[in-house]
Amino acid sequence: MANPRPITVQPEEPHFHQKNAIKSGVRGGLAGATAGLFAAAIQNSLAKRNIGSWAVLTKHGNTIATYAVMGTTFKFTTDAAANLREKDDTLNTTIGAFFAGATLGLRAGRIPRILGFGALFSVVFTAFEYTGGSLRGGENRANNLDEYERKEFMRLNRRRPMEETVAELGEGRGIRPPGYEERRRERLKEKFGVEINPVKATAD
Repeated sequence: MANPRPITVQPEEPHFHQKNAIKSGVRGGLAGATAGLFAAAIQNSLAKRNIGSWAVLTKHGNTIATYAVMGTTFKFTTDAAANLREKDDTLNTTIGAFFAGATLGLRAGRIPRILGFGALFSVVFTAFEYTGGSLRGGENRANNLDEYERKEFMRLNRRRPMEETVAELGEGRGIRPPGYEERRRERLKEKFGVEINPVKATAD
């Protein structure tokens, strides 16, 4: 009798690995400082009068500092949230983006702008992360794994069900699905009229 309530197998969650939030924060700060330097150079080039190349640092240094702090805050908060929650999902990006946006809003010094920039960054970064986190489309998960995990992922991703393999190749030649020995003895008996009994491992 079939079970009226079939058992549903819950997918196993991947094991979480702790992240180095400080190291990520430093990298985020360097990336943010680079982006800030680029933005400051653009601001300097758009100036109405010639103020010199050093004005990138002297006049627009606050832009570089703001970008650096935003990058540090985003990466550090994202990884810290992942370590505290022991989950690597989109919510970590939401938390990190909110704090990064709030950091930008601190320049205005008003609570509505702080919350507004935080909410804006959260929505944009969360949508970007949720849709794949790449302008080139969804990145293959196997590219983010080490060599052992990548091979396991590829093996599981390309594993074919036994029923499909038997239906395509047939039994024998190393393919032995459940009940293979019984069906093999029946085929030999029908073809040659010989009944083959399996050898017992222990004597009676």
